[in-house]
Amino acid sequence: MRARDLLADFPTVALDTPVIEAARMLADQDLPGLVVVDDDGSPFTILPGTQVLRLAVPAYCQDDPALARVVDEAHADAFLRALDGRTVRAALPQRPRELPVTDPDATMLELAALMARTHSPLVAVVDDGRLLGAVTLQALLDRVLAA
Repeated sequence: MRARDLLADFPTVALDTPVIEAARMLADQDLPGLVVVDDDGSPFTILPGTQVLRLAVPAYCQDDPALARVVDEAHADAFLRALDGRTVRAALPQRPRELPVTDPDATMLELAALMARTHSPLVAVVDDGRLLGAVTLQALLDRVLAA
């Protein structure tokens, strides 16, 4: 089985897409992450949903989870408001990581190794510089477990 056999159309966002719009896409389409493309439409990086949360959750709550408990419920439920006015570019890590991109001929083990190494729930599949789609962790595990 190859990447081309697990490939699915996958939504993309640009670096200047509002991050709240990206969060809505993640929620509305039940996605583990998004493929971020540059101005040429080539994959720039993968934006996992957890990275969007990292941008929205106050740093003091990430550093000390006990502090999250002392925030009243009304304010705790509104933490995504911190995303207003920010772009996907702001949600990306400071230091670029290895880009989880492969070609359509990658095997399932190659896909799994790339996902594990890059901590990414999806891999962009590119052929001749063109984004074909992505393979998700769920699709990979479904296929491996069925075998």
